[in-house]
Amino acid sequence: MKQSLRRAVGGAALTLALSLGAMGQGILPADLFSAPIDPAAPTSVEANALTFEADTNTILASGDVVLGQGGYVVTGENLVYNRATGEVRFTGAVVIRDPSGNIAETNDLTLRGPMRQAFLDSLTLTTYDGARVTADSTEYDAALQTILNNTTYAPCGECIDAQGRRIGWSMHATRVTYNQEDGSVYLEQPSLAILGIPIAWVPFLWLPDTSDTALANVRMPSVDSSDKTGFKVEVPITAYSSRWTDIYLTPTLLTRQGFLLGAEWVQRFDRGSFQIKASGLYQRDRSAFAGTVGDLDWRGAIQTTGAFVPASNWTAGWSYTAFTDAAYLEDYRLAVGEATVNQVFTTYLRGNTYFDARLQQFNKLGNVTQETQGQQAQALPRVQFDHIEQLPPGYGRVEISGRLLGVRREFDATTTVNGVPYTFGYAGNKQHASFEAGWTTQWIGAGGFVATPYVGGRADIAYYDGGSSLASAPDASALWNATPIAAMDVRYPLVASDGQTVHLVEPIAQLVYRGSDTSLVGITNEDSHGVVLDDTNLFSFNRFSGGDRQETGLRANVGGRYQASFADGGYVELVGGQSFHLAGPNAFAQNDPAQLGVGSGLEATASYAVLGAYGALSQGVRFGGKVLIDSNDPRVARASLGASYTGEWFGAGLDYLYIDANPDAGVLEAQHEIGSNLSIPVTEYWTARGEVYWDLAAQNWLQVGGGLTYDDGYLLMGANALRTGPTHSSPNDTRVTASFFIKAPAGLNVGYTGGVPVPAF
Repeated sequence: MKQSLRRAVGGAALTLALSLGAMGQGILPADLFSAPIDPAAPTSVEANALTFEADTNTILASGDVVLGQGGYVVTGENLVYNRATGEVRFTGAVVIRDPSGNIAETNDLTLRGPMRQAFLDSLTLTTYDGARVTADSTEYDAALQTILNNTTYAPCGECIDAQGRRIGWSMHATRVTYNQEDGSVYLEQPSLAILGIPIAWVPFLWLPDTSDTALANVRMPSVDSSDKTGFKVEVPITAYSSRWTDIYLTPTLLTRQGFLLGAEWVQRFDRGSFQIKASGLYQRDRSAFAGTVGDLDWRGAIQTTGAFVPASNWTAGWSYTAFTDAAYLEDYRLAVGEATVNQVFTTYLRGNTYFDARLQQFNKLGNVTQETQGQQAQALPRVQFDHIEQLPPGYGRVEISGRLLGVRREFDATTTVNGVPYTFGYAGNKQHASFEAGWTTQWIGAGGFVATPYVGGRADIAYYDGGSSLASAPDASALWNATPIAAMDVRYPLVASDGQTVHLVEPIAQLVYRGSDTSLVGITNEDSHGVVLDDTNLFSFNRFSGGDRQETGLRANVGGRYQASFADGGYVELVGGQSFHLAGPNAFAQNDPAQLGVGSGLEATASYAVLGAYGALSQGVRFGGKVLIDSNDPRVARASLGASYTGEWFGAGLDYLYIDANPDAGVLEAQHEIGSNLSIPVTEYWTARGEVYWDLAAQNWLQVGGGLTYDDGYLLMGANALRTGPTHSSPNDTRVTASFFIKAPAGLNVGYTGGVPVPAF
């Protein structure tokens, strides 16, 4: 068994398992070196890797090992310390150089006498990634413990740059005890220095597991603030940790609300794991949440997740959240997102076959009443199956997919936007099963002509119990529908090169036919609530995001792609075209309670014309943009543009967005914005950044901000301020965030980014 010792306390304190000295006298000819060796001279060691061999009880420094003391330098590939016998030995070819420059070459050099002791009692280890570890002495005992005294770890080596400036961070401890059996590290009086200045000290620190996985999951203290909770200080504590179990406690002090306690239990098994989290508090000032669902004395939540591998290619698991109120996790910033999902699931994945089955309940987070919570759908069940069967060469493949969706809602999910009603789901119960199968292949003709046919069909069975009382809701009904599908994709890529630039021109034409008069195959629309035509779905056979709606009739998609690839690695790509509805019912023009298709650009016979442009130049310039033009009533319906430049002296970016008004969908005013950002290196490690966004439609500023960041590769710290304007989605809001991270080349990257309290104005 081999365990790496190269990760230090929080990363590389583990590398302090070995101390190196100088070669013993009597090994070399007496007349080779004349300069005396000072036993008190510091010893330095460099090696690519440091490994502990538990089976043989040896420690191995390997890969370009360099040992130096008092002007003598010994180099070799492997240095072995046998903890059982105490022998320190270079194995293989060894080169020795004395202070005068004399060189001797030998094999299998053994270190003895006081030099060997110096080797064990003094260490400066420079790892492969430039980190440096020093210790005054190192001890080993029978319990597989490594004890290091007066230890310092610095990922940046000497932490002095070429101009003599102090950089990075280092950590010092009076005593470090590393237990090889369980991977734990105990540090006495550890301190942290930033840019050579000590800034933090604690009496002791225990890291129960210093494996890469455990270090990646180390909980970090954090600070935060909000008007309703006050200033917040959170200090996670590892109460217990082993290979299989972690137990964390998270005491949190809030100046306005008191004491919040969180606990977490993580249990691992050979074939899975689960996690249980709980937190809660008694609110000192519940009036901070007056008028909301958080106006309670006691608030809290319990969350659990788990996943297991019961058999090969199968995964099963669950997630569940229960809370006193839906706003708790958001108010105390214990969750990110707008909703949680309670579910149990099982998934199978092997080769070209995929199966997934779930029972799901969706809970919104925030100031959400029970009635609003009842508008969320429950998927009872949601089942999906996909399989691709590859036929013999030249015969294409068969694609098979199936879907079953059962939906239950307690209340109708409705809203109104500027007088336009939206219904996202009806109360009641619905089941919808669909099955689709098709055959496709690819034919390549003369000159690179490519034709891709598709022939298949879809079957839908749906039932809705009519549980809604809305006048627009359908009555209790069942639906049986069969849809034949045929499509042909034709492309003719043309390639040319002048030796420096490769040009690709690819005309594209598609015909897609879906022979059904029913586009709302799910009776009610639960999962197809938005369609936006752009270059990513211009050449798609079905643009609906879910299975409750489908395209119908005969449609032609016509356009093409151009790409230029330059010798220096840059490129330019253009994608454009238009979609035409030729015959049969147009699904995007059909009435939908979610106002689907209104303003999508697909509801007319001729769709919006689409153009996308992207590119990157070797000089640090990148750009991308999209534009949709209504060719029936010539106007720009939607446009966006982004461009950036990154150079030695500065970086800059430009963003532009335009979305035309759409009164039929309740959007009365156009969204028209432009913004830019600029970053300038102040000195080698300091960068100033600013941004400003302007609302062109309202003729008012939308957002302005700026900040200052220090980053030397090992230490990152900075602050950023942001102020929003009156037309922003969060108007007249001031936010100040601070960031602090310590990094190491071995992968350590821990720190915090959070808000800083500022007065409201």
